[in-house]
Amino acid sequence: MGEVYKARDTRLGRTVAIKVLPEHHAASPELRQRLEREARAVSSLSHPNVCALHDLGHDQGIDFLVMEYLEGESLAQRLGKGPLPTDELLRIAVQIADALEKAHRFGIVHRDLKPGNIMLTREGAKLLDFGLAKADQVLGGGDPTMSPTLGQPLTAAGTILGTYQYMAPEQLEGKEADPRTDIYAFGAVLYEMATGRRVFEASSPASLIGAIMHEKPQRASAIQPLTPPALDRVIATCLAKDPDARWQTAHDVKLQLEWIAEGGSLVGLPAPVAARRRSRERLAWALAAVAAAAAAALGVGFVLRAPAEPRQVRFEIAAPADLTFVDSPRLSPDGRTVAFRATDASGRTAIWLRPLDSLEARPLAGTDNPQEGRPIWSPDSRHIAFFAGGKLRKVSIEGGPSQPICDAPSGADGTWSAAGQILYDGGVGDPVRAIAAGGGSPRDLITVDSDGGQLNVAWPEFLPDGERFVYLEQGTSGGSWLMLGALDGTAPSLLAEADSRAQYVEPGYLLYVRESTLVAQPFDAGAGELTGEPRPVADQVDADGSGQADFSASHDRTLVYRRTAQVARRLVWRDRAGRELGVVGEPEGFGDFSLSPQGLRLAVDIYDEEGDQRDVWIYDLERGARSRFTFDPALDFCPLWSPDGSRIVFGSGRSGTFGVYVKDASGAGEEQLLLAADEMVAPCDWSNDGRIVALARLGAGTGWDIWALPMDGSRDAFPVVATPFIDSRPRFSPDGRWIAYESDESGRSEIYVRQFPGPGGRWQVSTSGGSEPWWSVDGHEIFYLDGNESMVSVAVRAAGNFAAELPEVLFETRLTRRFQRGHYLVGRDGERFLTVSPVEGQTIPPMT
Repeated sequence: MGEVYKARDTRLGRTVAIKVLPEHHAASPELRQRLEREARAVSSLSHPNVCALHDLGHDQGIDFLVMEYLEGESLAQRLGKGPLPTDELLRIAVQIADALEKAHRFGIVHRDLKPGNIMLTREGAKLLDFGLAKADQVLGGGDPTMSPTLGQPLTAAGTILGTYQYMAPEQLEGKEADPRTDIYAFGAVLYEMATGRRVFEASSPASLIGAIMHEKPQRASAIQPLTPPALDRVIATCLAKDPDARWQTAHDVKLQLEWIAEGGSLVGLPAPVAARRRSRERLAWALAAVAAAAAAALGVGFVLRAPAEPRQVRFEIAAPADLTFVDSPRLSPDGRTVAFRATDASGRTAIWLRPLDSLEARPLAGTDNPQEGRPIWSPDSRHIAFFAGGKLRKVSIEGGPSQPICDAPSGADGTWSAAGQILYDGGVGDPVRAIAAGGGSPRDLITVDSDGGQLNVAWPEFLPDGERFVYLEQGTSGGSWLMLGALDGTAPSLLAEADSRAQYVEPGYLLYVRESTLVAQPFDAGAGELTGEPRPVADQVDADGSGQADFSASHDRTLVYRRTAQVARRLVWRDRAGRELGVVGEPEGFGDFSLSPQGLRLAVDIYDEEGDQRDVWIYDLERGARSRFTFDPALDFCPLWSPDGSRIVFGSGRSGTFGVYVKDASGAGEEQLLLAADEMVAPCDWSNDGRIVALARLGAGTGWDIWALPMDGSRDAFPVVATPFIDSRPRFSPDGRWIAYESDESGRSEIYVRQFPGPGGRWQVSTSGGSEPWWSVDGHEIFYLDGNESMVSVAVRAAGNFAAELPEVLFETRLTRRFQRGHYLVGRDGERFLTVSPVEGQTIPPMT
């Protein structure tokens, strides 16, 4: 339909688009009259999703249109990046259908609907060239060179481009177009939006026309299995060969699409309990968690293709109040129950169950104080295995005393086969082990080859045969890969690069996260091979550094996932009773923070979601102002003041590796690299004499260890505590003779004190779990968070031999736990605590 130019309307002072029409318009008076008639009709069509036509002009033998100027990209350009997520597809599709409905009521048929004629702008989708294609056809003629917007007839590869792909069979037969012709084209556009492919592909115009006329298109769900069934049906009906078999009006299609967007496309449960639909949640069922002390919500539905389509329902049910989710929920294999680890208002932590046909969630008796990690379902969905007290245990979902299976002091996640085998992992560097569900001695199945560049093996997941499994391997250089292992000891084989664990789901896909997108990749479970390219399921789904990502699927194709979103937090000053005294700044994505020795400035790393980077900022606590301290695009974290307040050290992931840097606290000058490391390393404390910076460092085969970095210029860092367990968060005593730190060597995190740099004894300070120790300025107290997230104080004597008294709970913090991130600091007077707290009323991103 010609070339398009950006122009300025000097009369009305607006930017417009000028479309110059082909020369044959001017050569045919009849064609020009028809074009003017169509243009007048379209110019009267006022709709927010139709590109406005301002004028039709003729100058020096050239016909041109003056149209609304649009900024954005065409749908064709967007589809060049792949298929659209379902919620984005539905939003655009409803807008297109609404525009078609309005045009058809005015007697206007588009006749050339295609992705290239749909613009995606900030205001929504905009349809172009509305109603003008018909005027571009020669009356009574059959000259194919005058057909609408053919584009290039063939590419070098022999693939047809242009309108033929979206033309209805009756158009190809030369019959008069009516609204149902647009509906066919709309179905072809929907198909491409859902699958990333055109309905028919062919190597010649004749074969393409033959396919459109006679072949049945492949269902969209056969290409993109996660296409909602109702959307699959809408597309198929639009593409019916017989116009009478299609949707008869755009209004009908719009109503169907709106219903799908509200949740109607999802295969339902036999007895839905409640229905409060939310159009922004686009897959089967929702699981929403409210931050910290707020309530939680659960919801259900189905998304993956099922053999039949029973009544389709989505619903959401409030879970018990004052319940805090601690770990990712896990679906039972039969899709009927969600299990999750949570803490209730009394501080009791247990595994909770929420049957999807019930209004109530309940704690599972016999699961008190489980270690962090996901519950492990038995294949019949009647038992749950979990880690507690340094052991792997199992319990019936009906409750009762749990039974020990084996010792597993660092167990974290696992999988249970139909043959009665359980695979489980542990801390960083631990092997993947196998154990019979009935008990016995575990055997190492997959071990870490630290000399070969391996850092960790974790997240085993059985395949249907119960003999092979997939797991995640992480390297010391930062990469991670999905691997195929076997119980018989067959050498593992590489499957794919991935950012997260994977899970197999019928009828033959591996679900995993890659580049913040949950994908489904075709997988032949029998052959143990990937058979196709990854297909996007949901965007904004991130994996953490361990490979965990918030998604879970069941045998009956139920799927849940949670999108990652910025969670704003407050920095709140509290007294020893937990009462709020004041706040620092506005809510942000606060990370770790450090108070200057004079107590007047605060260094804190803050995550910027828009720029996808974390930088260190400095707050002036007297003036309430803040300034940026680091500017590198890489992640900068864990700032730490020097004892004299003149310098700040921080960790960073710049230059493709991890490192510890130092910079003048004034912000002047460049950062200086103190320590380069292949693995994650983070500054934790700076000794009062200024000689040593204590580090938490991720080591190959040993997990998190404690290291010391001399600040004398030698840069010869050395290990202080290096065990197979997670040892982290070291803090120097004021006199530098002791370090307090946390370790999970007992099966849960506890606080220990030992001499620095050693050798010497070691004392356990906490009695019911502990993390993040802090010394008081006078060295007479150690503060920490206990297993219930309460702030605890322990009086200690460190002048001679070390001794500790009984812990005293000061206040409940209601903190939202963040792996390997700081949650508080202690003011110099020992009477105030700066805590990072969630913004009240803010919800954690929903599980969809």
